[in-house]
Amino acid sequence: MHIKFAVQALFLLILTSACSVSQVQEGATLPKNARWIMLPVVNLAEAPQAGIRTEAILSTHLRAMGLSNIDIYPYQPLKSGLPDLNEQHRYQRALKLAQKSNYQYAITGSVEEWRYKSGLDGEPAVGLSLKVFDMKTGKVLWSVSGSRTGWGYESVTGTVNKLLAQLLGSLTIE
Repeated sequence: MHIKFAVQALFLLILTSACSVSQVQEGATLPKNARWIMLPVVNLAEAPQAGIRTEAILSTHLRAMGLSNIDIYPYQPLKSGLPDLNEQHRYQRALKLAQKSNYQYAITGSVEEWRYKSGLDGEPAVGLSLKVFDMKTGKVLWSVSGSRTGWGYESVTGTVNKLLAQLLGSLTIE
């Protein structure tokens, strides 16, 4: 009896060690044939370019979901020719351009965590928030937030892929 309990406890421990938490505001079914744009994912983490990395992975997931014609915000360097490193400024510039281009829906988000935990295993840890909003009204139609840790042998991008798949599972596009 004690062995059975120990095995069950060990199984539960293994199952929860790559944990994930998410909060979802589910919305209406959104049309895939509408004009969509992906705006910048704002990096709030300490890792350089975590937002840009998330955008690349997110765009792949969205295309796999059927948004084959989603546009990506145009990159605009500063007048000096240097990249814009201010995340909020970069987002606002992209939003203004998108508003002039008659898009119906936009998807954006933020990266709250993108790192390897310290310690022997160095597990990856990620935290993301995403939202879809109506470009004309600004109303948020769907939003989700979640975090996930991976196993010691996993990469951060692998963990981001798993978290995005889970988070986007609540987004209905037809």
